[in-house]
Amino acid sequence: MDKPRQRSAFDIVKYVFVAAMIVAVAYVLRGQWSNVRDAAAEAHLRWGWLALSGIVVLANYALLIQAWRTVLAGWGGRLPFWQSARIWSISNLGRYVPGKVWQMGTMAVMAQERGVSGIAAAGSALINVLANTVAGFVVLAATGASVLRLPAIANVAIVALGVGLLLAPPLLPWLGALAGRLLRRDIVVPRLPHRALWSAALLSAVSWLVYGLAFRLLTVGVLGRAPGAPGFYVAVFTGSYLVGFLTLIAPGGAVVREAVMAAALKGAGFDIGDAVLLVAASRVWLTILEIVPAVLFLARGWVRPRPRSNGSVNVSP
Repeated sequence: MDKPRQRSAFDIVKYVFVAAMIVAVAYVLRGQWSNVRDAAAEAHLRWGWLALSGIVVLANYALLIQAWRTVLAGWGGRLPFWQSARIWSISNLGRYVPGKVWQMGTMAVMAQERGVSGIAAAGSALINVLANTVAGFVVLAATGASVLRLPAIANVAIVALGVGLLLAPPLLPWLGALAGRLLRRDIVVPRLPHRALWSAALLSAVSWLVYGLAFRLLTVGVLGRAPGAPGFYVAVFTGSYLVGFLTLIAPGGAVVREAVMAAALKGAGFDIGDAVLLVAASRVWLTILEIVPAVLFLARGWVRPRPRSNGSVNVSP
């Protein structure tokens, strides 16, 4: 197949995948719509607080984008912030397709189109998810893991993920060499600087705290009050989000995230009606805030491929 045909086929795959993500998002919202409609009938929304909550979430996305850029730069892949924001926002819709690899895969492909090496693009997506997950569990443990009554096995998972993050810099070059031997290709994966890894983890930890702040502001906007300490809201949001994310078959963590959040709120003394209202509002609130940036970027046209850079990442055929 010649290059023009390859390019055309690849463009078709991209657009089909974007359509699949949009359908998946619509399906998730449709499944929550009856709960949202019933809850909205009882709500007295305070739009100023809701707007402030949304602004905090959108600002928080900048932290998450910078965390990914930090890992990417550690492997010699450099992208301007707004190109990175476009890639991050569009690939984020992949969370709504069952199976968590779509988000990372889309991010890697789009970054590669911008001249970043395949190793840097795919590796940075994987490491960023690992760093964000580990940071989330650390924040959860610090702010009140007991709120969610996580089983003992969760502690084992936290330790395993933490060990994986610590071993990532020296382990990745070895895995690259092993893959090269298996594929009979010369695959060289440079060692990721520890500074890049821990900077990304720190930014991710801060982002979980900011998410908790935004969730507390949302609570005021929906219920008119936010009982409990700020750490409670950080723990409820972080814990329910992580459980939903780690449930591989749940697109966008749908249902699982809501069940965990509702149980935590009721366990903390929230009235069942208030808990249902807040859970429904949280799902719609977060989904809209994830969709809007992606739609705005898509409206300006898909990322156009640029010549691949030779970069500092060596991947020989």
